[in-house]
Amino acid sequence: MARESDRVDTEAPRARRADARRNVEAILDAAVACLSRDPDASVVDIAAAASVGRVTLYGHFKTRAELIDAALVRTIQHADQILETTDTTGDPTEALTRLVASSWQIVDQFRNILVAAQRELPAERIRGVHDRVVRRIQSLLERGQRGGAFRTDLPKRWMVTTVISLMHAAAEDAAAGRVKVDQVPGLITATLLAAFTAPGAKVPAARPSA
Repeated sequence: MARESDRVDTEAPRARRADARRNVEAILDAAVACLSRDPDASVVDIAAAASVGRVTLYGHFKTRAELIDAALVRTIQHADQILETTDTTGDPTEALTRLVASSWQIVDQFRNILVAAQRELPAERIRGVHDRVVRRIQSLLERGQRGGAFRTDLPKRWMVTTVISLMHAAAEDAAAGRVKVDQVPGLITATLLAAFTAPGAKVPAARPSA
């Protein structure tokens, strides 16, 4: 029969681990929310939003850069879940339209987190975190190339870079009021179709995503 002291000895570490997990979740939720509003949000701001002290926050994330890294990873994981539900089958140009629409929602919502990451993290780390999203875009482009919808005379990596760079450039223009947010998906799609359609083929009209 277990002694009372044995139960206390095993239950206390379990409770501490549960508390630690809750603190980490609260800190990451607060980091994503704060950085989405302001890429210069401080550790003090984030700790206050998470209802934890700075000592607790630093117990889990040693530096602001480490916290921003974790917030970026969480954001990309969320993005990948959204893109996972996006239909990229069927006609590649229509699939690209749907993928752009889904991707734009994410870029528009979380662009400030990327700004914070670009200020704190190495470029290779940011590219690494985006790897799954990049593979998803590349897979669609490759399918379009095999089917003759997209040009094959450009490096695939350059085409992927074009997609991502255009997304972020559009986010900057939208944030500055140079273009209306609801117009952006159509503008991005029209630009990409004009750039990627196989030479000699008619450029499809950019249609609203379903």
